[in-house]
Formats: sequence, C-alpha cells, structure tokens
Amino acid sequence: MKRALLYLFAFLFIQFFAAWAVYAVWILLSGGSVGDIVLAMNGKGNYSINASMLIMGSAVCSVITVFLFLWRKWAAVSPTWLKNRNWNVLFWSAVASLGTVLPSVLFQDLLPELPDAMGDTFKMIMNNPFGYLMICLFAPLVEELVFRGAILKSLLKAFKNHWVAILISAVFFALVHGNPAQMPHAFLIGLLLGWMYYRSGSILPGVALHWVNNTVAYASYMLFPATYDMKLIEVYNGDWLRLTLSLVISVCILLISIYQLNRKLSR
Repeated sequence: MKRALLYLFAFLFIQFFAAWAVYAVWILLSGGSVGDIVLAMNGKGNYSINASMLIMGSAVCSVITVFLFLWRKWAAVSPTWLKNRNWNVLFWSAVASLGTVLPSVLFQDLLPELPDAMGDTFKMIMNNPFGYLMICLFAPLVEELVFRGAILKSLLKAFKNHWVAILISAVFFALVHGNPAQMPHAFLIGLLLGWMYYRSGSILPGVALHWVNNTVAYASYMLFPATYDMKLIEVYNGDWLRLTLSLVISVCILLISIYQLNRKLSR
C-alpha cells in the first residue's frame, strides 16, 4: 500500500510542479515577470493559462512521468504481450469502451448534479488543434502506465483479494481527475481497466479502451458541441423509448465485449 501511495504522490507532484514550471517559463519568455507568474497561479493578471500552455505542460509532464516510472522500474514494459499477437483483445477492448458510453452517462445523469470544475478548461483544450494529443494520446498512455502498471500492480501484491486492489486503484483514478462531474465515470471505467490489467498483466488492452473512451468524448464535443452540457434525455429530445433502446443495445455490446475479453484475456 505504501508503494501505491508513493507512486500516486510522485504522479501528482509531477503533474503540478512540472506543469507550473512550463507555465512559468512560458510567461517569462512572453515578457512577464515573477510577479505575473504568482498572479497566474491565483487565476489573476494578464497571463492566464491558455490551451497551448496546458497542452505543452501536459506533454512535458507525460515525458517526465514515463521516464521516471520506467527508470525507477516502478512500471515495467515488456514486448511479451505484443509477441502473442492478441490483436482481437485490442478490438474487444475498443468495442467495450463504446458500450460503456451511454450507461455511464445515464448513471451520472441519475446522480445528484455534481459541479463541473473543469468544464471550461476542457472546452478550451478541445477547441485547440492539438487538444487531441493531450486528451486522447498523452492521458491514456500515462494514466495506464501509472494507475494500472504501477499502482494497481503494487496493490495486487498487497491484497489477497484482487477486487480490493482494483477497487482502491479505481478510487485513486477517480479522485485524481479532480473534477466531481468526471469522478463517477472515471471510477466505473477504472474498475473495468483494473480488471483488464489483472487478467492480462499488460496495460495495452487498457490503453486501447482508454484511448477509444477519450476519443469518443472528444469527437462528440467536436461534432455536437451544443450537447456537452445537456442531459442524455435532452440529447434524445425527451424520447425515453429511443433512449431505452439505445441503452439496451449499449449494454448488450458491453456484456458481449466483457464476455469475449474474459475468454481471451490471460496473464
């Protein structure tokens, strides 16, 4: 458990301090001063954090995180899983991700409304031409390496019951998002990702699922930006029948995918 907390702290430390180091350099190169950096940290001044700064900070944090976790051997990377050519697992991982979308969104809609502390930030990032890199490429790879490849791996050694380890890692995964509106979805996806890692011993199936999940969210916003702040039933114009049929199809897709993954995933 101590190792899991160490990995979590290291990840959070890099995300905060390395990102702010990038922002500070950006502000200084733009003609700002140390005082402007302090003001920016408090959300004030003439140098507010923009999408380009966030994406650059994310790229730097991703490189540092991957380097540290591999260098310290907190997470291991091996070609063994790829050598087995389990391409069908990657396919069913992607399909499973598609099946989680509607059930997860509806579940979140049924909960008491949670504050979306990062809504404006995500819109700003997704409207940037390089936003896809941060949301759909950097995040899936780095988060799977850290939360499954390091944190869950250590928790599985600490607890005899693998579901306890998966549950704890999913809680960590949800809390780290730092946005109440995202946490229910992140927790549910974290459970599925944790189970996939436990069964396979590899982060690659999880990276595939995570990538598709984030890409669907990105594509939905880019194609239908007006639906971002809408309830699911509003997207269906109040038609519960169509929503129910769509939900049934999604659940069937998810269950079939999990069944196939359960058959094909093996350590």
